[in-house]
Amino acid sequence: MTSKVSSPTEQADEAVVGEQRKPPGAKDVRRLDRVIIRFAGDSGDGMQLTGDRFTSETASFGNDLSTLPNFPAEIRAPAGTLPGVSSFQLHFADHDILTPGDAPNVLVAMNPAALKANIADVPRGAEIIVNTDEFTKRAMQKVGYAANPLEDGSLDGYNVHPVPLTTMTVEALKEFELSRKEAERSKNMFALGLLSWMYHRPTEGTERFLRTKFAKKPDIAAANLTAFRAGWNFGETTEDFAVSYEIAPATKAFPVGTYRNISGNLALSYGLIAASQQADLPLYLGSYPITPASDILHELSKHKNFGVRTFQAEDEIAGIGAALGAAFGGSLAVTTTSGPGVALKSETIGLAVSLELPLLVIDIQRGGPSTGLPTKTEQADLLQAMYGRNGEAPVPVVAPRTPADCFDAAMEAARIALMYRTPVLLLSDGYLANGSEPWRIPETDELPDLRVQFAQGPNHTLDDGTEVFWPYKRDPGTLARPWAIPGTPGLEHRIGGIEKQDGSGNISYDPANHDFMVRTRQAKIDGIDVPDLEVDDPTAGTDRAADTLVLGWGSTYGPITAAVRRLRNAGESIAQAHLRHLNPFPRNLGAVLKSYDKVVIPEMNLGQLATLVRAKYLVDAHSYNQVNGMPFKAEQLATALKEAIDG
Repeated sequence: MTSKVSSPTEQADEAVVGEQRKPPGAKDVRRLDRVIIRFAGDSGDGMQLTGDRFTSETASFGNDLSTLPNFPAEIRAPAGTLPGVSSFQLHFADHDILTPGDAPNVLVAMNPAALKANIADVPRGAEIIVNTDEFTKRAMQKVGYAANPLEDGSLDGYNVHPVPLTTMTVEALKEFELSRKEAERSKNMFALGLLSWMYHRPTEGTERFLRTKFAKKPDIAAANLTAFRAGWNFGETTEDFAVSYEIAPATKAFPVGTYRNISGNLALSYGLIAASQQADLPLYLGSYPITPASDILHELSKHKNFGVRTFQAEDEIAGIGAALGAAFGGSLAVTTTSGPGVALKSETIGLAVSLELPLLVIDIQRGGPSTGLPTKTEQADLLQAMYGRNGEAPVPVVAPRTPADCFDAAMEAARIALMYRTPVLLLSDGYLANGSEPWRIPETDELPDLRVQFAQGPNHTLDDGTEVFWPYKRDPGTLARPWAIPGTPGLEHRIGGIEKQDGSGNISYDPANHDFMVRTRQAKIDGIDVPDLEVDDPTAGTDRAADTLVLGWGSTYGPITAAVRRLRNAGESIAQAHLRHLNPFPRNLGAVLKSYDKVVIPEMNLGQLATLVRAKYLVDAHSYNQVNGMPFKAEQLATALKEAIDG
């Protein structure tokens, strides 16, 4: 879905309830500036699809939004259990927002497990829509409810709406020749219709989606459409929902342009395709499926019309081996994985460092170690990206900060890889990969020119006057070696993992040459041109200048920025900076750090960036860490940063 919006503004990430109005014959309509909705149920209840459809309609309406899908690692987790709960949280607003929200204003709980797993996050006074059909004695005992929470008074502080979703869905579909079990599967569409009525969401896109998705099963398509419309009609007619809500489009939140809702993995895929087009090179992906990176393989496989070639290998090592071979052959080569796969790919990444060929290694980080938490987020691969290879094998590291920013980060990683002839590690994570937000579709003339010049002929003259090709004769500005396409007459040269002689590329065991090559490869990475770090500090140069800097990287950008906004709205002085380039660091980073008395680094690990900063700049940076598989909450960070300011 796309929508057009106008000029930007900066607003606090807070909710305001507006006036009620009641047209003749209609229910009350209350205007809000934002709302946070969480759909929760069994992993087979279709909560991710429900949330995705609600998000798509919200994007088409023009709201700013941010999402947080949260689901089990099992393909079909045990039904009715706490570990099997799947949820989807959506925060949408009429202004610029940064996170999926700390706590839902509305919880849709499809069963007792969904209620129990999520009730701790729901503030008093919030709306809870409960599917009463699932609150059987056995289902409640399975999750530890001694009494029915809908009847024992434990939910008295909430606005509870008991709705027999399953029964009403089956009743709405009685005209179809479906079994009860088949009819029950549409209860998520009934819930989606009800919420679409409550928040005045468009419906055309969802109806079109259902017709397309079930085009080969017209009865199923018709049943889902009927359930969706029944949910809408129930909201319109029932006395239990006396109020509906309006959240106006975010007409002042963004620059003028055409926008669409996009997830991090989709943005990354589009960024890779755009980079290949701007480089005028075929895109080759060698990959092995792994959560949460597999969506990139799925998406790129759809775009053969752009010269994209995808290879699903038998394992991680084969995937990167094929990609490195494609790089040798002149392609923009990519391999995608998560942390466990990076470990398996490490030797071939070291080979790419030695061969000095462009290769993009996309790491969608997840909770570890080992198999760990495959569907949960973490930022714990930074030190692996920096040092997780044998020998001195420096690799540039780039990290996007939002789902939409994954597009630009992919373009930047490609720029570095192609210009400097090096593998590049891009560190996204599960939060960015699966989350979504509005993205302004760029014009093609806004994209950088990434075209490269392949070696055309001999580049060195021997003492006897013979002209030869030296594969390791470097560009004096970038220290990049020439890129020669195999089969080009006169450009024959060796490749392999054994150390090469400077210039000629012959095998060399000479100690002095090895020392020189190691230092040269490091100097090439250290010399990569990256922008200076920008600091957001509105108090700089005033008598209220901030003495505390909060420094982040990757997906902590949204929670950090939301927390900083809250503190500034409360009258606090605090500065913020966010790193995209983690190797090499921006050249001004040391000076920025030393200009503040206190530096706080929030990370979803045990302090990996803080370790690097302390070691390189001898700055007493303070860590604030979380490794629970979930992103930071803005209020949580604001409290921690306030303590740092006051400490």
